[in-house]
Amino acid sequence: METQRRPTSAGGRPLRADAERTMTAILEAAERTLSRDPAATMEQIAEAAGVARTTVHRRFATREALIDALAMWATQRFAAAVDAGHPETAPPLVALYQTTANVLSVKTSWGFAMSRATSANPEVARVHGDVRDKCERLFRRAQESGVLRADVDISWTRRVYYALIHEAAQNSDEKDPDALAMLVVDTLLRGAGTPNPDRL
Repeated sequence: METQRRPTSAGGRPLRADAERTMTAILEAAERTLSRDPAATMEQIAEAAGVARTTVHRRFATREALIDALAMWATQRFAAAVDAGHPETAPPLVALYQTTANVLSVKTSWGFAMSRATSANPEVARVHGDVRDKCERLFRRAQESGVLRADVDISWTRRVYYALIHEAAQNSDEKDPDALAMLVVDTLLRGAGTPNPDRL
């Protein structure tokens, strides 16, 4: 299950419960609205959130500031999803499936926001660097336990894994994160070929 991160103010302070609900409604509405129409206005986002336009403008000075906040919130949810898979403590294969399902849940639910979360933002870059390191440590544990072959290149395997997750999130008709995770992990571990020792 994905761990929820509470929205914070621009200064990083936790919001009051009512302000948090409003902020969450705006961010969720922004994701829905901008996924359908990336050129959507602040007014359209406010309408989708069920709040006044002035409410959105009080929290976000510009449309760009709203998109930046949305991207940062999605990045925090992404990091929480990875941690919820216990990649450093659960049995490697269990951790690989659960982390993959959690990440796919975020990527399919917050596709617009995740596409705007770029490494130009130092905090986004830090989060993704931390996730990359956790992924490589998980793959090393998987290698040590025999889930991955002893001769595989861990960095290359991680990049292939990332590519599979991206394709699953962007281009699959299947929307269930657990089913997608099975597909990604099965492809990563078994590939698409048949076991034929005479082929090479």
